[in-house]
Amino acid sequence: MQDFSPVKILLVEDNPGDVRLIIEALKDSKIYNTLDVVEDGPDALEYLHKQGKYAAKATPDLILLDFDLPTLSGKEVLEQVKTHKDLRVIPVIVLTVSQSEQDILRAYHLQANAYVNKPIDLDQFISIVRSIENFWFTILKLPGR
Repeated sequence: MQDFSPVKILLVEDNPGDVRLIIEALKDSKIYNTLDVVEDGPDALEYLHKQGKYAAKATPDLILLDFDLPTLSGKEVLEQVKTHKDLRVIPVIVLTVSQSEQDILRAYHLQANAYVNKPIDLDQFISIVRSIENFWFTILKLPGR
């Protein structure tokens, strides 16, 4: 039996412009999805652990994570997600402006599932978000789906 429940995406992003672009790209999606947005690392962890105002939130099917976050970095969030027994199965895609080889290696050492540079160009940004969506929700089989 096919599952028609929406794909749940958690976006951890502090840049309102990038949030708007991702929302627009996913709005025209062929994939039925819901998108929740948090702006920093502490809120991301609270969301994932279903604490406080996020107590009723469902576990996401995918996390889109900016590495450059205030308060608690994306690297620290990734490390905590991938070392938690219940959260580590959630695919995490790092979306960042950093092209640093050190950041790329760090992301993969922390078990990110993908590392994607945010392009400056609007059309490229939308294309990348749609490619992520197509690959992760059409081609791959995710746990629990």
